[in-house]
Amino acid sequence: MKIIIKGGRIIDPSQEMDTVGNVLIENGVIKGFPSDIRGLEKEPGVRVIDATGKVVSPGFVDLHVHLREPGFEHKETIRTGCEAAAAGGFTSVVCMPNTNPVNDNASVTEYILLKARTQGMVNVFPVGAITKGQRGEILAEIGEMWEAGCVAVSDDGRPVMNSRVMRHAMEYVKAFGIPVISHAEDINLSANGVMNEGFYSTVLGLRGIPNASEEVMVARDITLAELTGAHLHIAHVSTRGSVRLIRDAKERGIRVTAEATPHHFTLTDKAVLDYDTNAKVNPPLRSEEDVEAIKEGLRDGTIDVIATDHAPHSEDEKKVEFDLAPFGISGLETALPLSLKLVKDGVLTLPELIKKLTLNPARIIGIQKGTLRVGSAADVVVFDTDRVVKVDRYRFRSKGKNTPFHGWELSGCVIYTIVGGKIVYSHNVCCF
Repeated sequence: MKIIIKGGRIIDPSQEMDTVGNVLIENGVIKGFPSDIRGLEKEPGVRVIDATGKVVSPGFVDLHVHLREPGFEHKETIRTGCEAAAAGGFTSVVCMPNTNPVNDNASVTEYILLKARTQGMVNVFPVGAITKGQRGEILAEIGEMWEAGCVAVSDDGRPVMNSRVMRHAMEYVKAFGIPVISHAEDINLSANGVMNEGFYSTVLGLRGIPNASEEVMVARDITLAELTGAHLHIAHVSTRGSVRLIRDAKERGIRVTAEATPHHFTLTDKAVLDYDTNAKVNPPLRSEEDVEAIKEGLRDGTIDVIATDHAPHSEDEKKVEFDLAPFGISGLETALPLSLKLVKDGVLTLPELIKKLTLNPARIIGIQKGTLRVGSAADVVVFDTDRVVKVDRYRFRSKGKNTPFHGWELSGCVIYTIVGGKIVYSHNVCCF
């Protein structure tokens, strides 16, 4: 099957390409960028997508999602998570291991990949646990998980509190060339906290989580990365102190990368004022100063990647007292319009934003994605930067309706998502 995407603004950071033109897809791969498509358009069976006024880029790669399966299918399944990803323009997702059972051995990894092949519509790349059961005590079967298909290790959702265990993990993964993804949280400092420690936590009478709970672990893991030479990736950066530490580490040549989420560069802890459990997330929404620091980190390259930390929960789980509600925001389907605001506000150019959603995350985990190079898999997204959409959580493809952005009007709409030359999502009448 041939697909011609014609007349769009093609932005591919992997080739430093930013031009108006056409993309030809054939047999699931990028065939070329023909200037004259008059003959091709007339061929039988050719699908033509008019992308005039739209952006055509490599499909987005999300380094941080929770697909919940196996074990928590009432929150999300691999199928519904992949549907949500496609609706958000993501053609590849990297799923965290805090399932039930935990992805701490090859059999669970193989199960996830089998389900993804049979029920998913986007590429799924599993992350294996650092420790057995994510208990932070004994290293998991990292080598076997890597052979089965894991692209990184993390105990995300929980920190590895034991520094010796974390050091051994970093030393061990060097043999496989994969990163250690750090959930940076000192649970002794954050214990029982439910939101950012500050003015609003005091007003609301809720126990706070200080910035230091993240920053001391970022500092520790950077120190261990310097000691071991391992590739450290810091997940969901939320504080100005963390940005400063990562920036300093990069300047010193330490192999560290980092990600930020749309909710952490869009919202502050003021969003919790109505005790809205949909704004309860870990790490918590922080202060205005922290938000500005994250934007500056994105601007100057300290933060390499925008990732969603898509964390779906059932409505019943969120409709409880704030203290009892689980942490997490369902983020796949709102990521693009929220991120495009960075372009509107002059924080990033559009090519810079696309690089943080495509090429950078692909490079961090070493996958051949995030590119439109000739011969590469035809993972493509077509989107409209100007189309205004109104977020309606009840129309999410994800099972998780837990979003603080319900009712927001945002600019940016995914029109087509193509995975391996197959159209897996189309939305000509754009709404959530």
